[in-house]
Amino acid sequence: MAAQQAEQTIHVGGEWRPALSGATREILDPADAEPFAVVAEGDEKDADLAVAAARRAFDEGPWPHTPVAGRAALLRRVADLLVRDREELGLLESRDAGKTLEEGRVDIDCVADAFRYFADLVVGEGGGRVVDAGTADVHSVVVHEPVGVCALITPWNYPLLQASWKIAPALAAGNTFVVKPSEITPLTTVALLRLLAEAGLPDGVAGLVTGPGHTVGARLAEHPDVDLVSFTGGLVSGTKVARAAADTVKKVALELGGKNPNVVFADSCATEEGFDTAVDQALNAAFIHSGQVCSAGSRLIVEESLRERFVAELARRAGAIRLGRGTGEGVECGPLVSERQRARTEEYVASALEEGAVLRAGGKRPEPSELRPANGYFYEPTVLDRCHRDMRVVREEVFGPVLTVETFTTEDEAVALANDTEYGLAGAVWTADAGRARRVAGRLRHGTVWINDFHPYLPQAEWGGFGRSGVGRELGPSGLAEYRETKHVYQNLAPAPVRWFAG
Repeated sequence: MAAQQAEQTIHVGGEWRPALSGATREILDPADAEPFAVVAEGDEKDADLAVAAARRAFDEGPWPHTPVAGRAALLRRVADLLVRDREELGLLESRDAGKTLEEGRVDIDCVADAFRYFADLVVGEGGGRVVDAGTADVHSVVVHEPVGVCALITPWNYPLLQASWKIAPALAAGNTFVVKPSEITPLTTVALLRLLAEAGLPDGVAGLVTGPGHTVGARLAEHPDVDLVSFTGGLVSGTKVARAAADTVKKVALELGGKNPNVVFADSCATEEGFDTAVDQALNAAFIHSGQVCSAGSRLIVEESLRERFVAELARRAGAIRLGRGTGEGVECGPLVSERQRARTEEYVASALEEGAVLRAGGKRPEPSELRPANGYFYEPTVLDRCHRDMRVVREEVFGPVLTVETFTTEDEAVALANDTEYGLAGAVWTADAGRARRVAGRLRHGTVWINDFHPYLPQAEWGGFGRSGVGRELGPSGLAEYRETKHVYQNLAPAPVRWFAG
C-alpha cells in the first residue's frame, strides 16, 4: 500500500479517504508482530456515509439497469486483473493473514474463478420463467431483480476469497454494496476495490469501510437503508448480526463456521497407499492455514481397530511440519493470525488435557528460529488422542492447529459421532466400500460431504451449513439467488370487466 494512501482505506462514492474521526489502525505481520501497514479506523458515521452512497447508486445510478452482458464483462475484467496481480496480491494475503505464499497464490486463483463463474452464470440465464396461466390471454413470467444495497461482512482467515464469494454474485445480480473486511486483515479487500474501479465499475456501486465489527459491522447490520446483510464469521457475532438485522426485516445470509468430522473406516487403509493417503489428507484437513479454516477437519473419528497405527503416524508427520514465516523457503505452515488467536488455542489445549486428552504431538509454541521470529504467533500442530464428546475442544470451534481423535466400532456409531455437533458445515468419510460411502454421506447432516477427500470446493456448487453453521448458501446458483428478489409479472392481454360487483 503506497505511503500516501496508507490511511485512506475507506471508499465512499468512488473516492478514497481517511476515517471521519482521523483514527487509524496498524496492521501487524503475524510472523513477527511488526506493523507493516496503516489503515483508517472507521466507525458508525463512516458506515452511514458509505450506505448513503450505495443507496444513491442503486436508486439513481446505472448499475442495476446495466444489461447482463455488461455486468458479466466487468466481472471478467476483474478476473483478468486478479491474474495480472497474482503475485502481488498473493504476497499481501500471506503477510496479512500469515498463510504460506503458495496458499496466498491459490486463494487469488480461486477469487478469479469465482468472478468468472458468476459472470458465466448470469449470461447463461434466460429472461425469466414463463408460468402457464391456462389461457392465451395472459402472459405470466417470474423474473429476478437485485435486492438493493448489500452489507458484506467478511472474516480474517480468507479475506479476499470470502469477499469475492459475496462481491461477485452481488455485482452479477446488479446490486450495490458496502463491504467491511476484518479489521486485522483488510489489505487485499482494499486492493480488490481498486481493481473494481480499474475495471470500470461506476462510482458508488462499491463501498468499503475499514474498522471494527462492534461499530462498523453492527451499524451496517441494523441500517434501515441496507436491504441484505451477508456475514461470515463466528457464531456469537453472527447471532448479533441476525438480531440487529431483524428490526428492519432485511435479508440475512450467515456462514458461522463448523466443527467438522473426518470419519476414517479401517477398510480405507487396507493397503499402504490407502493408509498413506488417509493420513496425508487428515493432516491437510486439520492443519492447512494452521487450522484457521471454517471447514477444517478438526475432529478425526477413526475406527478403533485402526486408531493406534493411524494416530501414531499422524502424530509423527504433524511433528515434522515445517513452521515459519509464510514467505519463507520450504515453510509448510505459517503462524496464527494474532496473539489473541494463539492464546485461545492454548486455552483449548490446556482444557483438553485437564479433561483427560492424551497429547500425541505439539501442544506448545515452537522454538524461535530464522524462519520463526520470537515475537511471531506460532503454535505447533497439535494432536490430542483419547478425546470424547464432553470435552470443550471437541464441541467448540478452536480455529487453530488442533486435531482431536475419537473412535468408533460400527457404522451407526460413526454417523452418530459425526452428527453430534451443533454445527453442520462440512465432513468427510473415508472407506473402500462404495455402498458404505453413499450411505454415510447420505446420513451426515453437513452442507458439504467429501468421500475419500477433504477440502476441495467448486464455485458452481453451493457452500453453507446445517444447524448453527448458518443460513443461506454461497456459490452455485443459490449463491446468486441470495442477492436477488423474485417478482411475478402477470400481464392480462385481453382485459375486460370482472362484474364481481353488480353496481
